[in-house]
Amino acid sequence: MQMQPTPCRGPVSRRSFLEIGASSICGLGLGGLLQARAASTPAARPFPDTSVIFVWLPGGPPHMEMYDMKPDAPAEFRGIFSPIKTNVPGMEVCELFPQHARCADKYTIIRSIAHEFADHGGGHKRFLTGRLPATPTGFVNDAPMVGSIASKALEGKRHADGLPNYIGLIRAGRDQIDTFSFGAAYLGSQTHPFIVNQDPNEPGFKVDNIALDGGMAARLDDRATLLRGFDKLRRDVDGSGLVRNMDVFNQRALAMMTSPRVRDAFDLSKESTQVRDRFGRHPWGQRALLARRLVEAGASWVTVEMENPYGAGGIPWLKNGVYNWDSHAVNCHLFDDARVRFPLYDKVITALVEDLHSRGLQRKVMLIVTGEFGRTPRLSVQKGTGTGVDQPGRDHWPQAMSMLVSGGGMRTGQIIGATNARGEHPIERAMTPNDLWATVFQHLGIDLDLSFPDHQGRPMPILPFGEPIPELQPVT
Repeated sequence: MQMQPTPCRGPVSRRSFLEIGASSICGLGLGGLLQARAASTPAARPFPDTSVIFVWLPGGPPHMEMYDMKPDAPAEFRGIFSPIKTNVPGMEVCELFPQHARCADKYTIIRSIAHEFADHGGGHKRFLTGRLPATPTGFVNDAPMVGSIASKALEGKRHADGLPNYIGLIRAGRDQIDTFSFGAAYLGSQTHPFIVNQDPNEPGFKVDNIALDGGMAARLDDRATLLRGFDKLRRDVDGSGLVRNMDVFNQRALAMMTSPRVRDAFDLSKESTQVRDRFGRHPWGQRALLARRLVEAGASWVTVEMENPYGAGGIPWLKNGVYNWDSHAVNCHLFDDARVRFPLYDKVITALVEDLHSRGLQRKVMLIVTGEFGRTPRLSVQKGTGTGVDQPGRDHWPQAMSMLVSGGGMRTGQIIGATNARGEHPIERAMTPNDLWATVFQHLGIDLDLSFPDHQGRPMPILPFGEPIPELQPVT
């Protein structure tokens, strides 16, 4: 998967997001204020105390090596790994997932979600927006990513203490909003995630500018006074309140910079050595732990990118490995890459599942772990670009994929759906990504009939189709 151009400006940087400058207000003439129009916001209403952790595996995880193994299929389909039994009768996972096997009663596997977009760009957009993309390639969204939809729908649930409702934990260099089709389209950049791209595994990890020294605190007081002065101007020129969002980033920054709760939520030093070690002392593990801290503190949606396992946390680069989950034979040796990638994944995902349960968060938090599609059931062999020798791999395959879900009060220890004997397509409980997102929105208390205006003012439903998955409904 190649890095794509980013014509959209993407998310506001942490520095511009957190440094409050008077110029951003003073630079607006009276005419500019009068011409400003903010998008409509849903009426304030009570929301349940629920949240989502979305673990994103970009590139396309190999379903037949992970959660939908076919040991009886012909050799050119089944691969070399064997399934192992779990603590749930009838549920099996890859032999490289021993910790999955011990806690299978705490998660559910879905094997029957599928779509029709095999390009990474089209697959990202189709999966992450719940819509058929206007173009089958490219990463710039023409419809909002589901996280931005949730951010917009939950505006009335924002916390006065400054904790963002929507946070992305994404490594530097891959944190532009269009890299993974995380764009908000017509919902606007104010619904983009607050992106933290520092490595939480690094000693002294902190989010830039959240902590204030004495000099900055004094300047902040001056700027806060200035902003309060402009509140009256905004009320005078726009009694209807249509320009309230003109300084949305400044207001959020002020709240974050003055909030002990925000600083505490991002402070991994408050976790015990034992807990940090259980998640793994690498970026994947510490991002997952940070995600739990953030939803526990009140964030509604945290996206955790788990793309490249190499080069950090003491994990050496593998010559025949690949930085993401895109396991074409030209990119990597599928099985050698899995021998490194899968044990890390096994450790961090099960740590997150068990941690949510041990802390009593299994009803509050819904965990979703997935990529944009699966891999071709038939193995291919090609000469590797980096190795120059023939090696096995699998190509893009949106017709079948597997994912892990947990929490949300659902009954766990389930397998939902099935594919045929060669892992090619669903034969039981065929669903689309929209059914998954309908389930997630329902968990967050978002009305599935909600719509927002697009750039032309036309009402766009948050999902054009899709129904909550019955098997994932909360158990009363």
